[in-house]
Formats: sequence, structure tokens, C-alpha cells
Amino acid sequence: MNVYDFDRTLYRGDSELHFYFYALGKKPGLIRFLPGQAAAFFSHYLLKRISKTEMKQRFAVYLSAVDAAALLAPFWARYKKRLYDWYKTRQQPEDLVISASPRFLLEPICRELGILHLIASEVDPKSGRYRGLNCHGQEKLRRYGQIWGDAPIGSFYSDSLSDTPLAQVAAEAFLIQKGQPRPWPRKGNPSA
Repeated sequence: MNVYDFDRTLYRGDSELHFYFYALGKKPGLIRFLPGQAAAFFSHYLLKRISKTEMKQRFAVYLSAVDAAALLAPFWARYKKRLYDWYKTRQQPEDLVISASPRFLLEPICRELGILHLIASEVDPKSGRYRGLNCHGQEKLRRYGQIWGDAPIGSFYSDSLSDTPLAQVAAEAFLIQKGQPRPWPRKGNPSA
């Protein structure tokens, strides 16, 4: 099984952020949530007072004021051009995407790409409430294990060193840099 992060790995940029700006373009009144979103960002990244899950949930509150389901098809029609071409040469039927972005956001594009397996943050598209932790870092490995157990990972691809827990259990791992896979830096991994 090959496992892929999504944002900045298969997709150029951050799909969650792009979806927010797309929704904002359709409904400019969403700007009213900006002060709370900014406060959450600073509370997490600068003050370290709230978790990443709490920060992202406070950011996603804008979903309570839009029909996210109605925006998904036109969003992906416009933004699927941001998918990297390199994936097409490596795609396998059993591929798994594991991402911190919301499941509801990634399901349509994964389906279109023929990716049958998806693990992502469980976010209510009508409220922005998280059901469980943000699917990031060690949480990705935990969720993989919950579903797939000890099934081996052949190749793993991500743009972020925060995904090292998955990279360390893969037979081979690649760090995406400037849209291209490069061998994963295995520093500090005794099994490397």
C-alpha cells in the first residue's frame, strides 16, 4: 500500500485554506469570523495556549454560515488543476490518502481521482466542529493503525517532516519539495 499526504503533496497549496477563500468569495459576510479566527491562530502558534485541533475548529466556525456541500463541486472544478502530475505515474488501486484536511472536503476529489481509501480530519461541514483530533503528525500513524493494523506501507509521500511517524514505518518515504518527490531525510531513525 502506498500512502500519501494531500496538501502540498498531491495538491499544490492548502486545500482547506483555498476552500475557505473560495467560500469567502462566494459569501463575503464570512469576514465577520476573522477576528475569532485570528485570535485562535495566535493562541495556538504564538502563545501555545490551545491545541491545533482547537485552533482549526475555531477557524472552521465559518462553515456554520455556508452550505459547504453545495460549494464542493464548483470548488473542485476550479481547483483540481492544482493537483501535481507526478502522482499519475505512481498511482495504484490500493492507495491511501491521509490528511489533516477535512474528510468532507477531500472525499469528492479522491473519488474523482479513483482513490478509494481516505483518512482525514472528521469535521462537521455544517458547524465546523471536530469529531476527534486533527489528523496530523502522530495522530496520522494512530489512525492508520486503527484501520489497517500492521499492514505494511510500501511508499509514503508528504511535504512535511511532521509526518515522520508514518515515514519511519514505510519501506521507503519521499519528501515533496517544490512539487517533486525526494528521498526522505532519515536522520535519527535507528532503522535507516
